[in-house]
Amino acid sequence: MALLNVTLPWNVSLDLNHIYFKSNLTELEDTQPTVKNWPALFILAFIFFTVAGNILVIMAVSIERKLHNATNYFLCSLAVADMLVGFLVMPASLISILYNHTWPLPELLCPLWIFLDVLFSTASIMHLCAISLDRYIGICNPIKYSRSNSLHKTMIKIISVWTVSVGENEASIMGFQDKKKVFVNDTCTLNEPRFVLVGSSVAFFVPLVIMVVCYYLTLRVLQRHSTSFPQESRRYSKHSSAGISDTSLLNRKSSSSKSAQGPQGQSRRGTFQSLNNERRASKVLGIVFFLFLVMWCPFFITNVLIAICQDNCSEHLYNLIHFFVWVGYISSGVNPLIYTLFNETYRQAFKKITVTFLWITSLDIHTMLIYIFFNQYGMFNGKFKTSKKEKAI
Repeated sequence: MALLNVTLPWNVSLDLNHIYFKSNLTELEDTQPTVKNWPALFILAFIFFTVAGNILVIMAVSIERKLHNATNYFLCSLAVADMLVGFLVMPASLISILYNHTWPLPELLCPLWIFLDVLFSTASIMHLCAISLDRYIGICNPIKYSRSNSLHKTMIKIISVWTVSVGENEASIMGFQDKKKVFVNDTCTLNEPRFVLVGSSVAFFVPLVIMVVCYYLTLRVLQRHSTSFPQESRRYSKHSSAGISDTSLLNRKSSSSKSAQGPQGQSRRGTFQSLNNERRASKVLGIVFFLFLVMWCPFFITNVLIAICQDNCSEHLYNLIHFFVWVGYISSGVNPLIYTLFNETYRQAFKKITVTFLWITSLDIHTMLIYIFFNQYGMFNGKFKTSKKEKAI
């Protein structure tokens, strides 16, 4: 450009400089990410229902006395993990979708987002694995389980689940140390095949086997008990509630009190009802397990395939992984719906909380309107403001 300034007139040189500057500005604008996928904003509705639904579960377990047992405490902790998925993980993933799966946010947030994503997903599967194992132990050894089933020990189990989830997620911190581990073609994704293979096995496939085996063994134990007295079990199944109860089959405290206070028939009725409650609870938890596995299996299988083939992968696999990860996210918002459809206690608790919230909200709006009205017309606090004309009179 300096040579052009010597040989050409000043105004021509200025025009050329302007064109050169404008072309550079155009190239700079082309490199900036632009929003390309506005229809993805419909996902906001699902994010809202995920957060709100899991908050309802947390409040229901905290408030409703009937839900104060080990299984529901685990479900409450699971709801915390699912709520955090909707609150912290899904919004960043939605922003990435809006920018055609590139990462428009600050680079430091990418490894943090991956860490939280892996942590909460691992915590969800670990909670379900712990629930299945805990219920199987409780049904097989009811007397020993009833002695160790205090709130304090349940909290220790839940803290252990979170500790294991954090420990398994430790390797994802590598993104904070090496940016190449989490950035691939301006896309925020974990680029460490060994961690993907080991992490998928430890955080999903191994717990998957444990869950399936424990749930199968639990159903066999319940089936064995039901065949011991099939007629009575069918008779009292009509009167049992569809709640997610704790492992109350052959509960030492309740059965001993019933046998001491009443005839033998009353004790048998309590045992039959406990059996049917366990069967119904196992069905509800079975639906939760099944949907979780069906929704996350495609993602983990595809993730392992990408880690194996690496640079030789088909482009379709990368498109599938973006779709399957959101199928997995959907499982975080499905559980509250399952509890509502299949559990009378949760349904009543959700209704009570929702009605109370709407009443308080309407009361606040009503109070605000009264305040605005009285403040506008000078009648707030029951005192009328006298105008200047009234003072003159």
